[in-house]
Amino acid sequence: MREVRIFELEHEEPATAWRVARPSTFKVISGEIWLTVEGDSEDYWLATGESVELPRGAVAWISAGQAGARFALASGSERGAMKPTRGAPLPNWLPRWLGAA
Repeated sequence: MREVRIFELEHEEPATAWRVARPSTFKVISGEIWLTVEGDSEDYWLATGESVELPRGAVAWISAGQAGARFALASGSERGAMKPTRGAPLPNWLPRWLGAA
């Protein structure tokens, strides 16, 4: 079983950080997100549909682009390395669930 959480960020909100407790997939649902992970030399600008795998123990910092952003964080993945992916799928039921909200 996977846990999926949905978040929204406004452009004016300060950058937010959290420590990843379990390997997780971070996916942008709408807008743009700036993401950086402590110890990684790269920063990422992720657009709608793009995702990143976050390993357990990572400290991720995020901030929203000009229009704000909505994103999902799904934990339970056992992938270990952080890598950006385009259009990585979330659970099949998530798009239907979001449409009902």
